[in-house]
Amino acid sequence: MAAYNKVGLFKSIVFKFVLVYILLILVAMQIISVYFSRELEKQLVNSFTVAINERAKLLAYNIKIEYEKKKTLDDPEVKANIQKIVSDFGKNIGISDVRVINQNSEVIATSDSSNRSIVGKRTTDILVKRALLVGTRTEKVLIDPKNGHRMKTIVTPVMEGDEIVSAIYTSASMESTYERMELINRIFSTGTLIAVAITSILGILLAKAITKPISEIRRQAQEMAKGNFSRKLKAYSEDEIGELTISFNNLSRNLQQARASTDGERRKLQSVLEHMSDGVIATDRRGKIILLNDPAETMLNVSRETVLNKSILEVLGIEKINTLDDLYDEPDSIMLDYSNNKRPMIIRASLSTIQKESGKVNGLIAVLYDVTEQEKIEQERRDFVSNVSHELRTPLTTMRSYLEALSDGAWENKEIAPKFLQVTQDETERMIRLVNDLLQLSKLDSTEYRLMKDWVNFTELFNRIIDRHEMSKSQEVSFKREFISKTRFVFIDEDRITQVLDNIISNALKYSPEGGTVTYRIKESRDQILVSITDEGMGIPKENLSKIFDRFYRVDKARSRQVGGSGLGLALAKEMIYAHDGHIWAKSEEGKGTTVYFTLPVADDQEDEWE
Repeated sequence: MAAYNKVGLFKSIVFKFVLVYILLILVAMQIISVYFSRELEKQLVNSFTVAINERAKLLAYNIKIEYEKKKTLDDPEVKANIQKIVSDFGKNIGISDVRVINQNSEVIATSDSSNRSIVGKRTTDILVKRALLVGTRTEKVLIDPKNGHRMKTIVTPVMEGDEIVSAIYTSASMESTYERMELINRIFSTGTLIAVAITSILGILLAKAITKPISEIRRQAQEMAKGNFSRKLKAYSEDEIGELTISFNNLSRNLQQARASTDGERRKLQSVLEHMSDGVIATDRRGKIILLNDPAETMLNVSRETVLNKSILEVLGIEKINTLDDLYDEPDSIMLDYSNNKRPMIIRASLSTIQKESGKVNGLIAVLYDVTEQEKIEQERRDFVSNVSHELRTPLTTMRSYLEALSDGAWENKEIAPKFLQVTQDETERMIRLVNDLLQLSKLDSTEYRLMKDWVNFTELFNRIIDRHEMSKSQEVSFKREFISKTRFVFIDEDRITQVLDNIISNALKYSPEGGTVTYRIKESRDQILVSITDEGMGIPKENLSKIFDRFYRVDKARSRQVGGSGLGLALAKEMIYAHDGHIWAKSEEGKGTTVYFTLPVADDQEDEWE
């Protein structure tokens, strides 16, 4: 039984409760702080700007008075008066620089005593140009490159009626405004920390009051997990937690009763499982799966967690053809096919009912047997008998027809009789070839069969077989050899490999069109050679390509019988290549042709890589 340790501080519900409580307060205070700071900044900056604008209006009024005295700002006396006014103006509310610029963009006065050299010079400031030309008041916040202070720059035009007399350039530092903001924010942050500290203490006290009954329920659950159902909980209140405590006591009592009943059922099922080696599935009376063993999981390719409490009809995939009553009324064996592209799987499920002492049905037991191999062997036997019967029936039917014709008088016709006899002889030879191929396949399947292996120069053997077929071919098909003439020793039974090559080349010739080409290739590596024979025939559909080495398999049955053959040539080739520890396969593209490949082991002294 697992040990239950005390919950750590940082994992406890008290800590989580207080943490959430504090986080909520911090989030709320942060939202308030952001809103307060933004509004405070907005108000202080607006107040600062209004103050600068009021001073700028007063300065504009004084300049307009000086202008009206002589209707010009270029008079030395007017300039002197304006310089005095500007010098006094610059001493107020943190203004660092005030400049007066006439209509010619010439600075006629400045409040910055350290920068009087700009007086009399033309300014290039774009804000000033705009104020003198258009008469618009503009403002902008800039960073002073000397000290990094934020500077508020305002350019105000001085108007005399509709005439722009001059422009006032005002620049003031905003640092004092932001310093006041920082001070207020620090006070606000200090208050927030004090509030968080107080609320944390209150949160801890509140959390402990709430979580005490929950801790009691936790300890009770731990005791129940150990099998102790006698402990009872005390209800501290009549709220939801108090109701939970009462419900938990009822649950403990019900579990104690259910456990006794469940133990009896489990012992019953366990007794069955201990004596079974096949897959076993047990259900309740409603057909819901309550138990299955490891072999059943493997056969059905499911996990115990996903199928428990599911209907056995759904898990076995028979819900469309059977009902639960069918299984109860007539329990019998059911064949299940779970085959897919990756693996064949056929299962026989033997069903039996579980009954109580009273005779009432309490569930089902399904025993699963893997009969894939038996079914595969049986199907292969049926297919083989069917194919052999079909292959023998065709020539026998033909022979019977021709013999009946001969017995009816056709033997007296000197022109027809020889033809009928020739057909009969051809069909007889066809049956002999079929029987011989079957006998040879039977020998290859026998464990007593032995190959007569020896080291053979495969290049010489390959060339000799190709020459023979080239001399005896009946259609206009050209041969192309794409391999160099060099010694390649392989450890083989020469007669059997000759038969393999004859079968493959014969197929290539049968399905090659007139004027086509059959290409022969040899490639070699350190431990084997790769031989390929390519034709330019009609090709093989992709879905049929993996079956061409099966016995009696034909892609185009009508044409295959037309060109002759027993349907066993490639099956024989496959068995003989596998007997030589090689491998054989084919690649094809419809309308372009087929290539058959096979590999054979070579002598140890062959060091060349693939050509």
